[in-house]
Amino acid sequence: MLLLAIDTSGKHGSVGLARAGECSPDRDLELIETAPLVGGTFSAQLVPQIASLLSSHGFAKGELDAFVVASGPGSFTGLRIGLAAVKALAEALNKPIAAVSLLEACAFTSGHEGKIMAVLDAGRNDVYVGEYELPAKPGRAPREHLLSRSEFLAQARGWKIVTPDSVLAEVAREAGLPVSTLVSVSAFEVARLGWRKIGQGEMVTAEQLEANYIRRTDAEMLERLGS
Repeated sequence: MLLLAIDTSGKHGSVGLARAGECSPDRDLELIETAPLVGGTFSAQLVPQIASLLSSHGFAKGELDAFVVASGPGSFTGLRIGLAAVKALAEALNKPIAAVSLLEACAFTSGHEGKIMAVLDAGRNDVYVGEYELPAKPGRAPREHLLSRSEFLAQARGWKIVTPDSVLAEVAREAGLPVSTLVSVSAFEVARLGWRKIGQGEMVTAEQLEANYIRRTDAEMLERLGS
């Protein structure tokens, strides 16, 4: 199975090509290649980079078996560009999509087990937070939400914190919290989690694919403005 993975959620992104011999969630992917995408020009780079990646390894787009995409949280504009490209390709080729939360990819990539809290900078002194139990237990859904930094620090006690953000990692360490700093989360890490989802049947169609912005509810916004 040949997978194309795309991450345009952050300031910089990447596109990756990977291959696996059988559809098993426990089978690791073989990375073929990842290519960087420079922030601010995703719309101009993405399609040519995909074409170049396939061509350089002798593949045609019709040979792709599935798509994996980082669906959020992250930049509104960046996410829309990545999701639009995957929607168009998946619809044209009639192939499935695995949508991956970048927070879950951080937790999965860390290799830790137990109560894992993945965090990403959301700007404006806010933090994207994902709470996971790994390995996942039936009937226990993960929680992803937006917190202020002070709320995050207050709620993080008892969790193993993982993040690729060095500033957030230092803030957590200064608060006496256990932190693992990830080197990075690229399209390949997104592909690995997406492959696991494909093996578990967690796929969507192009019509079903949506961005995962993780915004505050109206009630939370009103409460915050009034505080």
